[in-house]
Amino acid sequence: MDALSALSRQALPSFLVPFVTLSYEVPAPAHPDSFPNSSHHDIGYKDVCLMVTLIAGMALLRDATRVLVLEPFAHWMLTRRWRMRKAAEGGDETPNLARADADSKAESSALGPKKPSLERLVASSREARRIRHDVVRFAEQGWMWIYYVFMFSFGMYVYFGLPADPWTGYPHTPLPAPVKLYYLWQMGFYLHSVLVLNAEARRKDHWQMMTHHVVTIALQSLSYSYNLTRIGCLVMVVMDCCDLIFPVAKMLRYLGYQTACDLAFVTFMMSWLYTRHFLFVRIIWSTAFDLPVKVPMVWEPERGSYMSLHVVHGFVAMLCALEVIQMVWCFMIFRVAYRVVAGQGADDSRSDDEE
Repeated sequence: MDALSALSRQALPSFLVPFVTLSYEVPAPAHPDSFPNSSHHDIGYKDVCLMVTLIAGMALLRDATRVLVLEPFAHWMLTRRWRMRKAAEGGDETPNLARADADSKAESSALGPKKPSLERLVASSREARRIRHDVVRFAEQGWMWIYYVFMFSFGMYVYFGLPADPWTGYPHTPLPAPVKLYYLWQMGFYLHSVLVLNAEARRKDHWQMMTHHVVTIALQSLSYSYNLTRIGCLVMVVMDCCDLIFPVAKMLRYLGYQTACDLAFVTFMMSWLYTRHFLFVRIIWSTAFDLPVKVPMVWEPERGSYMSLHVVHGFVAMLCALEVIQMVWCFMIFRVAYRVVAGQGADDSRSDDEE
């Protein structure tokens, strides 16, 4: 990152530099308690410039990955499975494969070699629409999985580089480069998600998702502005953990691997309970009761300290709002789990169906 910043400052006009590098670099503290070999940065309005670049980059990468990789793969898999299923079923709706083979052999001498008869099966318009629906949904979930694999790994790197106690050393400024980049990237992702959520067809949980994203962005922005980034990093890592597993279950379902989908869903459910209703509640508890004890309630903006009981109560209220939404989703998850136990298979009632 330091080398990229230096190169960008030399190669780009000054007004473009904030769009590709971390702004507000300052001398590192004398004895940093995290990332001692990293550059350190203050925060400011120019940080929005890098977020704009990250949002644009994610939008381009999302579309390129979906169109060039995920959708072709899903279309090949689903079309292949559909043809194999139709070939196994036979019947009136499926061309007779024996006759197709005979026709193929009869024509081969005059017209050259033919494709296997399995390849000659053509889906009806209704079946083609269903395949297309699953292809698009698979690609959407595939992108989410790719993102969460990367960001959860990055988040764990940041988490293990920070002190175990998220409250020690407040105010947490200046920020090491990995922490600042991780924060801006996550904020950019949620802003991008809001745009995607409103651009796509609305689903059953549209307003829960929208509320969740808005509250999350508010928490990220305020914790970043108030120099509470360490607890913010912990929250984001905890949230990303089960989000890493959920897209896998949905991708398996779209591809027709129901048993594997059910196993992935059970794994997701256990991780959800642990991260969203045990670890997350512990974070709320620590914010409500440890923060006022370990951090002086002092409002000194010139020193980077923005702390008061009103601030604490505001953060606790927003964290509790997220937990309420997560409890609603937990109820829906258990409904799906009941269907799995009943032998009906995992079928997400949370967000798959459109309104």
